[in-house]
Amino acid sequence: MISKKMKYALKALVEIVNTQEEYITAIDISKKANIPYKFLEQILTELRRGHIINSKKGNAGGHYLLKDPKSVNLADIYRLIDGPIALVPCASLNFYEPCKDCPSEETCMVRLALVKVGAETSKALQSISIEDLAKGGSVRDTLL
Repeated sequence: MISKKMKYALKALVEIVNTQEEYITAIDISKKANIPYKFLEQILTELRRGHIINSKKGNAGGHYLLKDPKSVNLADIYRLIDGPIALVPCASLNFYEPCKDCPSEETCMVRLALVKVGAETSKALQSISIEDLAKGGSVRDTLL
């Protein structure tokens, strides 16, 4: 299950991509996406630190996407906001840690199964871009 922070990050990115203006304020994102403002501020800070968005200060400022929305996928955002996609550290591609209770990772069926689950989950998350999410096209097509 994704965290509420992850869900709100995706909703905020959809608002940023879909804005008709050059920039969108945090207040506008908060209202349009129904995200508590203080929580949104934390999320936007993480997205800035992850070089997904940036902001411009001032009266005419706001937030904007740094990258092409086609090039940012859900796996990128998930790893930034929620961390590893894998269900256990020994099955993680990017955040691997050995299990202390497992005598052999090569023969551990739990690990092998969770490696497969993580790979399929990662593949699915990588296949959906922020643009897909914002525009709805390919996401809707895969669900219907």
